[in-house]
Amino acid sequence: ANKHQDIRAALCWTKEIAELARQHNDANIISIPARYTSIQQAVEMVATFLNTDFEGGRHANRVNKIACK
Repeated sequence: ANKHQDIRAALCWTKEIAELARQHNDANIISIPARYTSIQQAVEMVATFLNTDFEGGRHANRVNKIACK
């Protein structure tokens, strides 16, 4: 997914990782490993992912360097 312009997918296995993926990487796709994640964990991760904003600032400089051609 990350080979496409403006797509920033993150593999998340905990609620905390989902939050950091949004805050620091401005991820807009969450990938969840089904074999190792319960339904409850997945629901919590998605809720956290959707309700967390990108922090910008120093993280924006790094995210802006990611370009697909």
